[in-house]
Amino acid sequence: MLRNIHKASSTWLGKAVLAVVIGFLVISFAIWGIGDIFRGFGRNEVAKIGGSEITVEQFRQFYNDRLQQLSRQLGRPISPDQARALGFDRQILGQLVAETTLDEKVKDWRLGLSNKEIAQHITDDPNFKGPNGRFDRARFEQIIRQGGYTEPRYVAEQRQVLLRRQIAQSVSGNLTVPDIAIKAINRFRNETRTIDYLALGPTQAGDAPAPTPEQLQSYYDERKALFRAPEYRKLTLMALSPAELANPGEVSDADAKAYFERRKSSYGKPEKRDVRQIVFPTDAAAQEARARIDKGESFADVAKARGLKAADTDLGMVAQSAIIDPVVGKAAFSLKPGDVSQPIKGTFGSVLVTVGKIEPGEQKTFEEVKPQIKREIAESRAKNKIGDLRDKIEDAKASGATLAEAAAKLALKSRAIEAVDRSGRAPNGNPVADLPRQPDVVNAAFNSDVGVDNEALQLPGGGYLYYDVTGVTPSRERPLDEVKDKVAQRWRDDEITKRLKSKADDMVARLKGGATLEQLAGEAGVQVQKAGDLHRGKAAGFVPENVVQAVFATPKGEIGSAQGKQETAHYVFRVTGVSNTKLDPKSDEAKAIAGSLKNAYADDLIGEYVTHLEKEFGVEINQSALNQIIGGEPGG
Repeated sequence: MLRNIHKASSTWLGKAVLAVVIGFLVISFAIWGIGDIFRGFGRNEVAKIGGSEITVEQFRQFYNDRLQQLSRQLGRPISPDQARALGFDRQILGQLVAETTLDEKVKDWRLGLSNKEIAQHITDDPNFKGPNGRFDRARFEQIIRQGGYTEPRYVAEQRQVLLRRQIAQSVSGNLTVPDIAIKAINRFRNETRTIDYLALGPTQAGDAPAPTPEQLQSYYDERKALFRAPEYRKLTLMALSPAELANPGEVSDADAKAYFERRKSSYGKPEKRDVRQIVFPTDAAAQEARARIDKGESFADVAKARGLKAADTDLGMVAQSAIIDPVVGKAAFSLKPGDVSQPIKGTFGSVLVTVGKIEPGEQKTFEEVKPQIKREIAESRAKNKIGDLRDKIEDAKASGATLAEAAAKLALKSRAIEAVDRSGRAPNGNPVADLPRQPDVVNAAFNSDVGVDNEALQLPGGGYLYYDVTGVTPSRERPLDEVKDKVAQRWRDDEITKRLKSKADDMVARLKGGATLEQLAGEAGVQVQKAGDLHRGKAAGFVPENVVQAVFATPKGEIGSAQGKQETAHYVFRVTGVSNTKLDPKSDEAKAIAGSLKNAYADDLIGEYVTHLEKEFGVEINQSALNQIIGGEPGG
C-alpha cells in the first residue's frame, strides 16, 4: 500500500484504486496502538480520521470490490472466515485509513490541482492512447467502464491520488541510497562459492536390518497421525464452458470457408520486412532528400545529414500490420530489398522508406485449418448459450434437483468423482485424472459440505464449473496391519538418516582433526567431487538448495555438512573459494538495486509520516460496524 502511495502505481487501475495484495506492507493496527482507539460512535461510520469519516457503505463497497478481485486472482471464492484469517479486513481498513489521513493533510495544507493538470495527466496516460500514439477517448471510456468507473468518479480519484503523491514525494523525493548498502546487497546476491564435497547415500549407511515387531509397533504408536487415511470427498462436476458446449459438426463448410476468408492472414506466418523510415517536416524536405538519393547518396547518408542515428530510423523486422501508419506499411511492403520509396504522405509527415531483409510468409490452406476453424466458430456460438443455460441450471437447483439431475435434464455432461482427498489424490494414492486445477475445485469442495448449494466457479477461458459434494468419507486411523509395509519403509529410511547423520558428524570431526577428504572418500567408497559457481538460494548440478544454504553459512576453508534433498542423503563439504563480483555503479544492476532500496526507504519514511499524521489527527475505529461488514462477532 505504501508503495502504491509512493508510486501511485504504474497501471491505470492501480492509479485509480491502489490495489491490495495479500502479504503486502500496510499501515496496520500495530501502528495505531492497542484497543484504546476502538470507541463507540455513529452506526454509519467505520472510522474517523480528524474531520473525515470512512462510512459503512464506503468501506463495504471497497472491501467487497477487493475481495472479488482477490477471488478472481485465485480462481476460487474467498469466504468471510478465510478473508479474516488472511487479515484482509485489516489490510483494507489500513489502506483506507492511510489514504484518508493523507487526504486530511491535503485539506490542511490546502493543496489543489487545476482541471487542466488532471486532464493532462489522463491524456498522457499510455493506457488510453490509440494506434496513432494520441489520446483515444473511446478507448478511455471503454477501459474505465470495464473497471466499474464513471468518468467523474475516475477523474475525482485521480485528483486524490495525485494530491497524495505530492505529499509522499515531498517526504521521500530526495532520498539518496548509500553506496555501502548497494555494495552489501550486491555481495549478498552475487557472491559465489566453490566446494569439495562427499555425497553419502544409503550404501554408506550400511545394512539396516528389518525392524522387529516390537520396534515396528512402537514406531507406529508414536507416529499414528502420519499413517491416517485422509478425508475423502465424493463429487459431481459439470463444466459449462464454450469448449464443453461446442459442436464443430454443426458448423457448415460454407460458414467455415467464409470465416477463413475474413481472417486468412491470421492462419499462417505473415511476411516480415526489415523496415527503416525517415520522417520529414514538409513535403519539400522529403522531395529534396529523394533527389539527393537519385544523385547517388544512400538512405543512411540522408539520415546522417538529418542528425539521425540508425536506431532512430529502424522500425525492426515487422509484419505490415505492425506498422502504425497503414500508408507507410503499404509502401514498405511494395518495395524490393534495398529500394527507397518516393516521398509518402503519412500520418506524421512526409516519409521515405527503405527495406532490407525480407522473411517470406507462410499461408495455410483452408483444408489445413478447417477443423480448427469449425472448433472456433462452434465455441463462439456456444458462448451465447452459456447465460441461458446457467439460468436454467440455477432454476433446476432451486427446485431441489441435484447437479447430476440438472445436467441430465438439460442434456449436459456431468462427471462423478468417487473419492478425492485434499491433495487431489484417489484412495490408491494416484492423482485423480483430469481434475481441474484452475479453478481449485478440490479446495472449494473441502470448504463445502453435502447438500450445500455451491456458487459456480469461474473457468479461466470463460464459463463456469459447477460442483456438488455428494458424500464425505471421514479421516480414519489405519491399523498397523493395513500400513505395515509403509511403516517398515519409513522406519528404515529414518534409520538410514540417523546413521548418515552420525557418519557425517564423525567425518566433520576427523576433517577438523587433520584427515583429508580423499582419505575419507576412499574409506566410504565415494569420490571427492567439486562444485563451483554456487549461488545463494539456488541448487547447482548435483548440489541441492538446502546444502547450498549450509555452504553459504560456512566460512571459507571450513568444514560443514547438511542433509540432502532426500532424507536418505547427506553431504560433507569444505568451502574452497568465495568470490564477489565487483559492481559497476553505472550498470543496470546497480541502478536496479538502488531503485529497490530507494523504494524501501521511501516506504519506511512515508509509513512513519502517516503514523505521525494519524496521531496528529486522531484515528477512531468502530469495531461493531466493521464486524457487521466482514462477518465477525458483533462488538468483538
